[in-house]
Amino acid sequence: MANVQLHLTEKNGYFFIEDQGIIQAQMTFIFAGPERIIIDHTEVQPGNEGKGYGKQMVSAAVDYAREKHIKILPLCPFAKSVFDRTPEFRDVL
Repeated sequence: MANVQLHLTEKNGYFFIEDQGIIQAQMTFIFAGPERIIIDHTEVQPGNEGKGYGKQMVSAAVDYAREKHIKILPLCPFAKSVFDRTPEFRDVL
């Protein structure tokens, strides 16, 4: 399992997985008011497909949402597909 990290600014942020100083996967989001984030894009670098990085980042976003008591709107098709396949994540929708 990779180490998912979080970078935040006032208006947005991204979860990412870094290996040897290079970002291997990234999932961006924007804040939609104080109680919601919108996941808008997920990208995994070529050669990392099938490693589960995308789902790990969605899982980190779910943990973040639960910790901050906020909701997630997954506009990114990949993130939406993870939510569709993972009923235990739906409490943050």
